[in-house]
Amino acid sequence: MSDLHQIGILKIGAIGAAPLLDLLLDERAERKDIAMCVVTTGASMDPKQSEEATKVLAGANPSLVMIVSPNASLPGPTKAREILLGKKIPILTISDGPSKKAFYKKNEEGKSEKSVPAGSGFIILPMDPMIGARKEFLDPTEMAIFNAELIKVLSCTGVLRLLQSEIDKLIESVKAGKELKLPTINAKIEDVLEHAGFANPYAYSKAYAALKMSETVADITSTACFKESDPAVYVPAVAAAHELLRAAARLADEAREIEKQSDTVLRTPHGSSGKVQKKTKLNEKPT
Repeated sequence: MSDLHQIGILKIGAIGAAPLLDLLLDERAERKDIAMCVVTTGASMDPKQSEEATKVLAGANPSLVMIVSPNASLPGPTKAREILLGKKIPILTISDGPSKKAFYKKNEEGKSEKSVPAGSGFIILPMDPMIGARKEFLDPTEMAIFNAELIKVLSCTGVLRLLQSEIDKLIESVKAGKELKLPTINAKIEDVLEHAGFANPYAYSKAYAALKMSETVADITSTACFKESDPAVYVPAVAAAHELLRAAARLADEAREIEKQSDTVLRTPHGSSGKVQKKTKLNEKPT
């Protein structure tokens, strides 16, 4: 284990990018260059639990930590960042739209600008929406279905490959002993789709629609969960948001199916050394 570079992932609460984040970096369990240490608080975002989980992860002496959570401006993720920065451990925060409050501040002219401490970076994913967390509606089955649909959207449209690409670059810098250039990205749909690598314009358009729908889901569920107090309003709203995400997942799947028909699906596997390879033809070897 001493030859391996320790990479940490701290999961505080849950967003769609969280469940498979560590697996994106070693999809066939054959990498020889890194070791993963993953610590989670489960669904809880309690500051005390976040602090305890962060200390456990810091004890593994990681060279880089990804914090993945909803709304990174909340006390739990904020405490985690403070602890890790205090220990001089580089951080990449991966979060959803509301997390902009953690990384953008108003300047003297009232304009929003990035405000990120040294040793910290972020990737904000507005297309990673909040779940419809109302007790009249959400149960474990509905939660699992929502995340399954969301993971399909994030996978087929290039969101997860965006994360893979940015994290891979940081890991290569760690291995080379270079100073880390931590990204500060508020992901736009067009930027995400570049990572999807669609060859067919209809596939691109379907994926664009899926991402736009996913962003709309976030608007609906945040309003239904935090602004509406009448069950007659918020219950059908969260149900509608989940139906919209289901439709988005179908479109994302259709986009990938179009690429299959022309044998142009982009694949970016990791070699055992961590080198990212590339291919599009099913029967060709990645290089």
